[in-house]
Amino acid sequence: MSARKNPEAEFAYGAGNIDPVRAVHPGLVYDADEIDFVNFLCGEGYSIQTLRKVTGDHSVCSKATNGAVWDLNYPSFALSIPYKESIARTFKRSVTNVGLPVSTYKATVIGAPKGLKINVKPNILSFTSIGQKLSFVLKVEGRIVKDMVSASLVWDDGLHKYYSNIDPVKAVDPGLVYDVDEIDYVKFLCGQGYSTRALWRHWG
Repeated sequence: MSARKNPEAEFAYGAGNIDPVRAVHPGLVYDADEIDFVNFLCGEGYSIQTLRKVTGDHSVCSKATNGAVWDLNYPSFALSIPYKESIARTFKRSVTNVGLPVSTYKATVIGAPKGLKINVKPNILSFTSIGQKLSFVLKVEGRIVKDMVSASLVWDDGLHKYYSNIDPVKAVDPGLVYDVDEIDYVKFLCGQGYSTRALWRHWG
C-alpha cells in the first residue's frame, strides 16, 4: 500500500488491514438499520420494483425515505465533485458506544489536503453508558487540485482509535458519476453474511 504506487489510495487497496484482536473491541460502531439502506437506495434513484428485489418486502420510496446518499450512517466519507467546482458538503453521522460506559472521544482530522478545510462538530463526544448514541457532522469545504485526495477522521478516547476515510474525488468531466450496480449489492449482502437462500429471497 504505497501512495507512489497506488495514487488511487483507498479506492485501490481499501481502508487497510484489519487487526482481529482490536476489532473485537472497537469502542465505537456506526449502526445502520434496514431503513437507512432503504433511504440510501431511494436516494440512488432505485425504482420501487428494484428496491423490493433488494429488501424482499413492500418498501417504497417517498419523500420521507428519499435520503441523501452521503448521509448513510457508514464509517467513511466519499464525494464526487464536478470538474472545477468547489466543495461544500456536510455529512451527518451517529456513533454508538460499545466500549467503556463512561468515555470521552476526541476527533482529529489527519492529512487534510491543501485547499480543503475539514471540520467536525462537536469534536468531543462524551458517553455515560454502553449503547448510547451521539451524533456529529463532518463538513468539507474548499477546492481540490488533484483527481483524488484523501484524509482520515480519528475518534480517540485514549484506549480506542476509530479511523474513517475521507475521500473527495474530482470528476474528470462534468456529469461523471460513480454508479453502483445490482452485483455490487449482491456482494455487499454476501459480505453481510446472507445465506444463499436469504439472498435468493431478497433478490428474487
